Amino acid sequence: MAEINRDDTNPIRPYTYLNICPLSRFSNTTKMGGVMVKHTLSVMVENNPGVLARVAGLFSRRGFNIDSLAVGRTENPRVSRMTIVVEGDDTTLEQVNKQLHKLVDVIKISDITKEAFVDRELVMIKVYAEPSSRAEIMQLVDIFRARIVDVGPKTLTIEVTGNEGKIDAFELSLRSFGIKELVRTGKIALLRGYKTSTKNNNHKEEEVS
Repeated sequence: MAEINRDDTNPIRPYTYLNICPLSRFSNTTKMGGVMVKHTLSVMVENNPGVLARVAGLFSRRGFNIDSLAVGRTENPRVSRMTIVVEGDDTTLEQVNKQLHKLVDVIKISDITKEAFVDRELVMIKVYAEPSSRAEIMQLVDIFRARIVDVGPKTLTIEVTGNEGKIDAFELSLRSFGIKELVRTGKIALLRGYKTSTKNNNHKEEEVS
């Protein structure tokens, strides 16, 4: 079981972990001379049919592997925010950004990778839970501030939210019991403080390019 810091319920990892931005984005490999880095993009789009397919298609045609993609409506019901985590070199990502800007549905693109941001992810895990092991599983649920959302004769379904490090550590802690099913939402993120990646016509706010 991963060692847990009970003060913030984030695991003490084998590497230094920042709660603001995962250091996994600095774990680089080279491909055709470019440095492969994980980027977190906040993309504002109009709520039009097919916009998700068009945006995702641009990344696939450029050879980007989308690590996670979460999309939902914003405070404006006519606008949705996509939070996309992709891995690629800076040059190719810049080309993709230019192509995205050409899409009529795209309102604004912000690469917030190097900014201070708050990120969260939700995971639901259905784990095998025999009577003899339920007390230990429930202890893990308490440590990670998770929540049991369903109880079956031989399984427990558990929900937990947090950053990537916390989610990964919780999943690792449950693997010894046997995971029957698992689903993750993908990362969502907002910039810290007064900064925003949303175009707002009502207030003058500092925006990230």
